[in-house]
Amino acid sequence: MDIHTIREFFTLEHMERLLESYRDFGPLAGILLPIVEAFIPVLPLVAFVLANAAAYGLWVGFFYSWLGSCIGSLLLFALVRKFGRHRFFAFLNDHPKVRQSMLWIERRGFGPIFILFCLPFSPSALINVVAGLSRISQRQFALALLLGKVVMIFIISYVGHDLLSFVQKPLKTAIAVLVIFLLWYVGKKVEVRLELAKK
Repeated sequence: MDIHTIREFFTLEHMERLLESYRDFGPLAGILLPIVEAFIPVLPLVAFVLANAAAYGLWVGFFYSWLGSCIGSLLLFALVRKFGRHRFFAFLNDHPKVRQSMLWIERRGFGPIFILFCLPFSPSALINVVAGLSRISQRQFALALLLGKVVMIFIISYVGHDLLSFVQKPLKTAIAVLVIFLLWYVGKKVEVRLELAKK
């Protein structure tokens, strides 16, 4: 891909066409993609949230992303909770790190799960699985998930709702990248702290 093609891709007209075609799917794409991401963590949830906010506006885009992400996480939690003792999950149940994390979640409950869900780059699929294998109550998990995802998804949606202006204003883009990097850095620091707290 040459420089000319890259420039054409990031023109305002092309970005508007992309967002228009995304909007044509209605709420289906906006909700379904975050649901799928809960099961396939290599998919970029941040990109889906940004796209939703840019395509549907701040509040509607935020709601679609939050709803889809929460539905996906609750489904994965429920499946692991139901089949977690099955032989298929034996390797997870017997893994020392997983067992340690399960016990830690059971002891600490709401707090650390809420904090991890607030952070954009935390391994939410892993949190869902470990929480499902643990004995934490479904109510505690759901509350931490629903509230934590509000914080995380709103921050990203706020950046994404005016995404087209980022194409035209490099300084604004640089600030957004810096904010996302700082969130990632804070997330990593919190993960390290939480790891130390388990020991």
